[in-house]
Amino acid sequence: MSHAATSLNDTASPPLYRFMGVELELAPDVLVPRLETGLLGREAVARLRERAGPSIVVDMCCGSGNLALAIAAHVETAQIWASDLTASTVALAGRNADRLLLAHRVTVRRGDLFAALEGDGLAGTVDMVVCNPPYISSARLANNSVHLLDAEPREAFDGGPYGLSIHQRVIRDAVAVLKPGGWLLFEFGLGQDRQAISMIARSKAYEAPLVAHDADGAPRVAIARKLMGDGPSSEGISGPVR
Repeated sequence: MSHAATSLNDTASPPLYRFMGVELELAPDVLVPRLETGLLGREAVARLRERAGPSIVVDMCCGSGNLALAIAAHVETAQIWASDLTASTVALAGRNADRLLLAHRVTVRRGDLFAALEGDGLAGTVDMVVCNPPYISSARLANNSVHLLDAEPREAFDGGPYGLSIHQRVIRDAVAVLKPGGWLLFEFGLGQDRQAISMIARSKAYEAPLVAHDADGAPRVAIARKLMGDGPSSEGISGPVR
């Protein structure tokens, strides 16, 4: 991962960081937004702006709320549900939504991925799911990437044995909430593009995916559109990714 987004005020408490034009409060136990996540946000905004009328968006693994709030700021017709697993992260995202006067369009829930939204009646209604999940393997975090844990929580980085455990679940479970033709966009780590594309293809629920590249030409974001018909939602992606 690259360095954090530019700080607006290194001495203020709480610190504020700018991400896609919005100022975010951060906290020691929440991931600092990375510059490459802006690529995911811009790709999401571009597709939502192509749509006519309001959009329903889900932000999985929302962290500080950076993606959900940036999308809400740039797409005034978007209604967004954001979720994360930890109470402190959800509280922070909620504070950011309140401070940015976006709480009327950004709802923050706590829970394990899509389980957090089970009571919101979103099945088959969502136009887009975005996700910046953990994507560093557990082994790397124990070795050459252990320095990342000095200032940020393990939950923000640990993607399981191969770094793609959360991606597998999101690809599978997003199918149930997305409309036919709805979009799934997610970030992945350097060198994980082939595995990410393979997981999407094996789900048999999406059109052939696209990949967005960062400023250095590295593939970092997968862009997949749910098939217009009724495709299988989980078949073929339950096994480990190598």
